[in-house]
Parts: sequence; C-alpha cells; structure tokens
Amino acid sequence: MSTPPRIFTPEYYERLRQLEEGSWWNAGMRDIAAMLLAGAGLPPSGTLLDIGCGSGQTLAWFERLYPRWRSVGLDLAAEGLRHARRGGRAQVLQASATSLPLQSQAFDLIITLDVLQHLPLGGGDVAALGEMARVIKPGGYLFLRTNAQAFPFTPDDPIFNFHKYEPHELREKLAGAGFRVLRLSRVNAIPGLAEIPRELRARRQAHSYHGILAPPPKRGGVAPRVLRAWLGIEGAAIRAGLRWPLGRSIIAVCRKEVGTGQP
Repeated sequence: MSTPPRIFTPEYYERLRQLEEGSWWNAGMRDIAAMLLAGAGLPPSGTLLDIGCGSGQTLAWFERLYPRWRSVGLDLAAEGLRHARRGGRAQVLQASATSLPLQSQAFDLIITLDVLQHLPLGGGDVAALGEMARVIKPGGYLFLRTNAQAFPFTPDDPIFNFHKYEPHELREKLAGAGFRVLRLSRVNAIPGLAEIPRELRARRQAHSYHGILAPPPKRGGVAPRVLRAWLGIEGAAIRAGLRWPLGRSIIAVCRKEVGTGQP
C-alpha cells in the first residue's frame, strides 16, 4: 500500500479531488447534507459561502440542488482554488477562515466541511466560528462537518494544527459563537470502524498526521453502493433527531440566533 500524501501538499489536494469525485464516502456525506439542508427549509434563493471549498466539488453539488442560489467559495490553499476556478460559475477567493474578507450579514448559509480541525490550535476554531457568525444573516444557517475523536485516540498535532472533537466540545463552541444547534451527531458509525486498522498502521509509520488516509476510490462494485446506502440510513436517523454514539466525523446543522454576531 502506498504511503498517504502529506497534508497540504499538491498530492494531498489531488487525492482530495479524487475522493470528492468518486468515493462512496463523499457521495454518502453529500446525501446526508442534502437531507439535513432540506429539513432546515432553505428559501428558494439565497447566498451560500463554502469555507474550505477546495476544488469546488461541494459548490457544484449545491448549485445543482439549488440553482437559484448564488455561491461563493473560499479556501486558503491556492492549489485547490485552481481546480475550483475551472468549474466556472462560482466566485472563489483565497483567504483564511479565521479572518473572512467579507461583509457582515451577507450570507444565508455557510457550508464548511473538514476545515475546523485544521485551524491553528489554541483558538483558531473559535475565531473562525465567530467570523462565520458575523457574516451569516440573522436566522441564517451553518452546516458544518469536522473530525470526531475516536479509537485510536489521536492527540493534537502542533505541526499541522490538527484536532479531533468530542461532540460536547463542538456544541459548546458553536453556542459560544451565537449559533443555535438544531442537529449535532457523530456520523460514519459502522463504516468508520474499518478505519481503525488503517490509522493504527499510519501511526506506526509516522509521528505526525499524514492527511488523507484513504486510497483513491475504485469504480463499481456492490460494497460502495451498500456503504453509501448505510450512510443514508445514518443521515435519516440524524434528521429524525437521533445522535449516533459512534462515528469518525461530526455533523452539525445550526441557525444563527437573531441579535448575535457583529453588525
């Protein structure tokens, strides 16, 4: 098995693009996001900000679901943005999640996927959530996915600013930024168990976080369809109010309370 690419390298972003385009996990996670956003009752038109847009796959997916919305993408990595700009329709810009160069109360929805865990330790996530609350309109929504602490326990990585969350920690930080949490749960409960051997092997090979651990996806086969379908079951349960006790990711759907955030 080839060594996983180091985080933030060009090879890392190429692997991300491959996984976003073809893996059952990404497809299943998009299915869950579609369910939960539909349950939130988004208006027929509005403005989306995708923080950590990478190569633009989430922007393209959202625009297919909500063609009357205007989309803006933001990422710190120029490598990912080069791919996003090739997509055409969405506006994308290079900036940090901790200091958004955007007007206050400008967006009806923010989507941010697997960004929070990579922000500077010791307050980067709190700063980013505060910025998100600032640029979301009162009553607007936040859809967030981040890494969950699981077995084997993963300590913080001070070199690559990597942190895994317990659900209660994330809930407290969202509330502190002025968000009302509508749904928050672990996800990827059963399929995530297969990641345990891979993470144990990676731990033996290096002393710091590697980045993407999954190999490039293989097309076809029954197993990817079954795994994607299982994630759909998890998503339906979360929409109904269930909180999964297991899972290597956390999903949260939040609404900005009226009267919070900077004017």
